[in-house]
Amino acid sequence: MDLNLKDKIIIVTGGSKGIGKGIVTVLANEGAIPVIIGRDKESVAKELQFIKDSGGDAFSAIAELTDPKQCEAAVQSVIEKYGRIDGLVNNAGVNDGVSLENGNYEDFLQSINRNITHYYLMAHYALAELKKSKGAIVNIGSKTGETGQGGTSGYAASNGGRNALTREWAVELLPFSIRVNAVIVAECYTPLYDRWIKTFENPEEKLKAITSKIPLENRMTTAEEIANMVVFLLSSKSSHTTGQLIYVDGGYTHLDRSLT
Repeated sequence: MDLNLKDKIIIVTGGSKGIGKGIVTVLANEGAIPVIIGRDKESVAKELQFIKDSGGDAFSAIAELTDPKQCEAAVQSVIEKYGRIDGLVNNAGVNDGVSLENGNYEDFLQSINRNITHYYLMAHYALAELKKSKGAIVNIGSKTGETGQGGTSGYAASNGGRNALTREWAVELLPFSIRVNAVIVAECYTPLYDRWIKTFENPEEKLKAITSKIPLENRMTTAEEIANMVVFLLSSKSSHTTGQLIYVDGGYTHLDRSLT
């Protein structure tokens, strides 16, 4: 299916690793020009080279997303380079384990800034160009915003906020034909997930216990499967879809676990 994304300029935060890398790769394969925004210069450069070696085109801006000025500068660099923005994927974040019992004000606030504040900032700074292009926004979220997880108050609160902002922006941006949706992730094996699994005494056993509870095929969702939905939502093929929270999770969040 041709998603009509050729030469579309799509910003992807955290686009050099994990789910973000998957999104960037699929975008490039569709002929779009993904713009990777992140702070890790080495991984960003590596992903840019990978895209170019594969015959695609891409751009990047290095930014610490908890800094509003760097968010603004990153968006401005895209406008200066291309003169437009056709889409935004808010993806960057980290499940940083700031709990109710053992957390504190500073850590909780830092978690909010790591996980939701830059979603607002990137959309705010890109909005004028998105109005011109009648572009689309896709927010990446986590099941923790609906189900909770335990021991991660900042991350869970941020993901509840991501869901709320998705619907709030969908309403606010209706007059400009800007569609806003969210893709909600449950169990997807990323470098961060790998790091977390390895904190257990028996990582393989822990991973097996998790995958056994994923209803569809008892396996993790892949980054490419997340990316395929994100790219569809960015495209004109989803032209009447807005304000939706779409769970790409093998049924993990909503289906009865007794089925597995």
